[in-house]
Amino acid sequence: MTSKKCLLIIDVQLGMFNLSRPLYKSDSLLRNIQNLIQKARSENITIVYLQHCGRDKSPFKKGSPGWEIHPSIRPANNDYVIEKKYSDSFQDTPLEQTLKKLAINHLVICGLVTEGCVDTTIRRAYSLGYRIDSASDGHSTTDSDVLSAEQIVKHHNEIFKIFSEVKEAKDILFAAEQDTSHPAD
Repeated sequence: MTSKKCLLIIDVQLGMFNLSRPLYKSDSLLRNIQNLIQKARSENITIVYLQHCGRDKSPFKKGSPGWEIHPSIRPANNDYVIEKKYSDSFQDTPLEQTLKKLAINHLVICGLVTEGCVDTTIRRAYSLGYRIDSASDGHSTTDSDVLSAEQIVKHHNEIFKIFSEVKEAKDILFAAEQDTSHPAD
């Protein structure tokens, strides 16, 4: 069976770049996602942006400046933008129906934040049977009271190996390939 890929970009919104704690390696994160977008577009790969809609006092309140997708990775007219309210990009959204309609079975996942929406979406996508590549340098977070952002990212890259192929963004390819197994098989 041929693998049909999709680039899934989670919550790379302006509000993430204006938090009280700085986003870990934000400049290289944006460059790596730009690289993935460029490669996906050159192969005519579907790109889906997930856009978090926060509550009234959230920096991600729908329509607020922080809710906007970062201008350096702005969606093109033929890209999909799916709004969400939960960490799980599939919960109460049309994401799964969109992927099924497009016959996509392999996701390349990047975005924000590592231990929240990225982690939850990778786990859910795996449970739904998708093959997954996660960009080890294509997700980020901020320091917590317990761990540095660097530690959180490194730890999650190890965890993501259970559910996905973990690769640097430069090593992720979008050309069609044979899908021989589920990543954990």
